[in-house]
Amino acid sequence: MEKAAASNAPFRGIINDIRGRLPCYKQDWIGGFTAGFRILAPTAYIFFASALPVIAFGEQLGRDTDGTLSAVQTLASTAVCGIIHSILGGQPLLILGVAEPTVLMYTYMFNFAKDRSDLGKHLFLAWAGWVCVWTSLLLCLLAIFGACSIISRFTRIAGELFGMLIAVLFMQEGIKGVVGEFRVPKGGNPKNEVYQYPWLFANGLFGLLLSFGLLITALKSRRARAWRYGTGCLRGFIADYGVPVMILVWSAVSYSASDKVPAGIPRRLFSPDPWTPGASSNWTIIRDMLDVPATYIFAALIPAIMIAGLYFFDHSVASQMAQQKDFNLKNPSAYHYDMLLLGFMVLLCGLLGLPPSNGVLPQSPMHTKSLAVLKRQMIRKKMVESAKKSIEEQASTLEIYGNMQEVFIEMEQKGPASKDLNELKDLKAIVLRSTEDEKDGNAFDPGKHIEACLPVRVKEQRLSNLMQSLLVGGSVGLMPVIKKIPTSVLWGYFAYMAIESLPGNQFWERLLLLFIAPTRRYKILEDLHASFVETVPFKTIALFTIFQFIYLLLCFGVTWIPIAGILFPIPFFLLIPIRQYILPKIFESKYMSELDAAEYEESAAFPRRDLSLSIRELDTPRTPRTPRTPRVNRVDSIKEIIGDAEILDELTTRSRGELKLRPVHVDSRDL
Repeated sequence: MEKAAASNAPFRGIINDIRGRLPCYKQDWIGGFTAGFRILAPTAYIFFASALPVIAFGEQLGRDTDGTLSAVQTLASTAVCGIIHSILGGQPLLILGVAEPTVLMYTYMFNFAKDRSDLGKHLFLAWAGWVCVWTSLLLCLLAIFGACSIISRFTRIAGELFGMLIAVLFMQEGIKGVVGEFRVPKGGNPKNEVYQYPWLFANGLFGLLLSFGLLITALKSRRARAWRYGTGCLRGFIADYGVPVMILVWSAVSYSASDKVPAGIPRRLFSPDPWTPGASSNWTIIRDMLDVPATYIFAALIPAIMIAGLYFFDHSVASQMAQQKDFNLKNPSAYHYDMLLLGFMVLLCGLLGLPPSNGVLPQSPMHTKSLAVLKRQMIRKKMVESAKKSIEEQASTLEIYGNMQEVFIEMEQKGPASKDLNELKDLKAIVLRSTEDEKDGNAFDPGKHIEACLPVRVKEQRLSNLMQSLLVGGSVGLMPVIKKIPTSVLWGYFAYMAIESLPGNQFWERLLLLFIAPTRRYKILEDLHASFVETVPFKTIALFTIFQFIYLLLCFGVTWIPIAGILFPIPFFLLIPIRQYILPKIFESKYMSELDAAEYEESAAFPRRDLSLSIRELDTPRTPRTPRTPRVNRVDSIKEIIGDAEILDELTTRSRGELKLRPVHVDSRDL
């Protein structure tokens, strides 16, 4: 009890976060600059993932606030907060942006203010500034008194549910947008030519083409490294930059019939330019804050409590999912410090008349995944060379592993070596068992086993977040260009983000499992599969999945309640006692530890396959006169065919970047 009380002492969590992250600060910048041009791919990827939804939410906010706020303000807020967090934040992988709950809250606040004569539309932003002042105070108090410690009680079940809910909400926005292409938009004149039935229907069909065109091509391009055609460089370029390129391509396609249809088909993003009269009036809103009646200043505490609770949950969960254990991050977390910094950023946004930004999903884990790389090729080369040399010198298995371990630790340049030893435990087991395996023709193969056992790494740095935030800020000046993007392309991108976040979510995979016929479930074992498929009875899996699905429907239903919709984090907080006290009474503890495990473990397929088909193709058929080629000689040819990025695609899911741990069973046999 004394230890727990000490950990929750005022400022203790913030101080510990600063002490943990400060030694990493210099390396965060060095790591970004030493990445060279490779840093541009994740920067471009996350820039579009961050900017496009913010523009859409800004357009929605403009309609709901009668033009008081627009995409200019949402982009400015995202850029300012992103720059501050990338430089001063504790977890630089966390992406900040204006999210839909903020838009909904500001809409409710605007509707409240405009109907009151002593507030009205002209004092709305000033009153919203007071709301941000109270929100900032509450967030700082939560950080100071260690409230962020509760995030450790959110297990996999909460993260999976929240990730699925975000995917559903993004898909909902995409569907609503596509359906809206067939209708007269809010504020549109029904007598306008483009809103007459023939052209309205044509706009909807064209919108469907653009939306699905972007969705399909974006999904295909992200898997370009697995294509059979094209050079490795071309496939790598398409995989890294394909999604941004597809947005530009389908935006260009929208102009293919511009001379044959009325202006306004297809519909395009709308936002005032930053230099138009009145567009910058919100920047001086601080001078109007004293004009707000005292009654409303104190009444601002009510929405502030709701926003503070919302930001506390969103920001913490987004940060947790950006640094989940499966990513194997080296640097520590900084939940308390980041919450304190968020409080100051909310205050700054309120004083500037901007809607505040906070940690967002699924952009944050998408950012981490885009930075996920294998160990440097140099480490692999050094370890293979060390193993070959030891084998040639007829060293013992213990000496072989010891030499490789020294190379790994030396090139990792990390502090304590205990974590490194744990990460190489599978390799150690294989090497030490190699004497027994030689009898069956399965001796230790440096090329194959070192490649398979090297841990996956994330390039932890601040540069990509800073660069994408600067690009978002630059988008404010490029608003005339951005307004040329069709809204239907945006809806397709929303659907892309939703679908891209599904694979790798264990909840989603269990949902699919429910629809597999009993006579076909053995097919799952023929491919890489989650370990719980073998250890947990199907009835238990089904019951646990149905519980999650019902709870997902409950959380989704809460978002449809008009004013209470922003309280959707409450069901997730209720998951803590449900998981701790109720679920253990329904499910056996050994099954709960599998279904709600901290890490996502996969078992090998039956029969087990090589890591890549291209490796198997390197084995030439042997005739009785052709001696068997030593497997160790295949190392150099393997590394020429398979790049780090291709192996990473094999080792990771396509979604939030959750790494699939592939335990190497030392007693397995190649069939």
